[in-house]
Amino acid sequence: MSASQQSETQLWAAEEPQNHPDSPLSKAFAQPLMLGLFLPLQTGGWSQSTLPRGTDWTFDYNARLTQQAERLGFDIAFGLSQWLPKGGFGGETGYRENFLDPFVSAVALASVTSRILLMGTIHVLYGPWHPMHLARFLATADHISQGRFGANIVTGYAENEPRMFGMTRADHDRRYAQSAEFTRICNALWAGVDNLTYEGEFYSLENAYVSPRPKYGRPVLATASGSPAGFDYASRYSDVVFVSSPAGEQLADALPRLPAHVATVKNAAAARNRQVRVIINPTIIVRPTREEAFAYYRAIMDHADLGAIGNFSARHAAGDSQSWLEHSARGRAVGGHLHIVGSPEDVAEQLKQLHATGIDGIQITFYDYEPELAYFGESVIPLLEQAGLRLPVAP
Repeated sequence: MSASQQSETQLWAAEEPQNHPDSPLSKAFAQPLMLGLFLPLQTGGWSQSTLPRGTDWTFDYNARLTQQAERLGFDIAFGLSQWLPKGGFGGETGYRENFLDPFVSAVALASVTSRILLMGTIHVLYGPWHPMHLARFLATADHISQGRFGANIVTGYAENEPRMFGMTRADHDRRYAQSAEFTRICNALWAGVDNLTYEGEFYSLENAYVSPRPKYGRPVLATASGSPAGFDYASRYSDVVFVSSPAGEQLADALPRLPAHVATVKNAAAARNRQVRVIINPTIIVRPTREEAFAYYRAIMDHADLGAIGNFSARHAAGDSQSWLEHSARGRAVGGHLHIVGSPEDVAEQLKQLHATGIDGIQITFYDYEPELAYFGESVIPLLEQAGLRLPVAP
C-alpha cells in the first residue's frame, strides 16, 4: 500500500494539541476547574422565562461577553447549534428564533480576543458536508485564532432537523459510526503526510490534501453526549466531553450519580491511552445573600414561558438524545444542566462539590449575562482561587 492509500485502520493521525505544553488547550487544562462561558447566540439564551433582562443574541453583545470572560480569566467561550422553524420554540419569547451560527461566530470572535479558547458546534452529518470541507475550514480557523479554535462535533438527535436538509435521521449508533469516520479522515488530512486516497463506508477521497497544518497538530475537538456510543466516540477523538446531569437540574440529586457517569467516559479514554476533560453546564445564580439568590431563582421560574417550554420538551421527546432525561419542565425556565444558586460562598462550595465528582470544568450560563458574569468574576472567582480550584490568570 502506497503512502497515499489508506485503509480504515491505517489512516494517519494528527498529533493532539494537549501534547504541546504551550498550546492554548494545555494552558486551559492546567486549571483544576476550567471556566467556560456558554454564549447566548440565540434568542432567549438558555432560559425560557419572561422575567425582564438584558441578555441578547446579537454578535456585538456576545463579543462583549467573550471579552469580559477573557478579562476574568475564563478558559473557553462556546456556542450551541440548533436548526429550528420560523418562530423557534414559540411561546411569548419566540425562544431561539434568531440563532447566530456558532462556528462563524467563534471565528469572528478570534479577531477581538487573544487568549480564550473559542469553540463552535457543527452538525457534521447534515447536508453536503464532506471531511475535506471541515478539515480546511478548521485549519483556517486554527491559524486565524493562533491555535485557539475548537469544534464541538455533534450528530444531531432531533427528528425534524435532518428533514430541513432533505434527509432522514439515521440510527443513533450509526450516526456515531459515520461521525467517527468523518473525524478520522479530518485527522489524516491535518496530519498531511501525503495526498490521501481513501475509500470508506461513508466517504471517499482521491489524492486529497489540506494545508496549512494546524499549529498544534490539530484543532481542539469536543463532543456532547450521554450515550455509550457517544462516550465511545469521545474516548477516541475528543479533548473535551460535555456531559449532562444524569439526575435532573438539582445539584443535590446529581452529586451522588455524577462520579460513575464521569468515570465511564474517562475510563474509556484511559483504556486507549488518552485523557479527556469532562465539563458540564450549570446555570449559576449568585447574589450577595442566599435569600436574594433564591428569590431571584423563584422569580425566573414564576415567569416561565410555558408555551416555549412545552414545544422544547416535545421536540426533545421526539428525538433520541440520552441527555436531559430527568430535567423538570419548570427547571427549563432557568436553563442549564444544573442549577447552582446562593451567596458567593454557597456557589464556591457547590462548585467544589461538583469538582469532587470528577468534573474538570463548567460551561456557565447566566440569566442576565453581563451583570451576572461581572458579579461572578468579582465575588466567586477569588473564592475559587482560595480553594485551589483556580490558578490566577494574568490580565
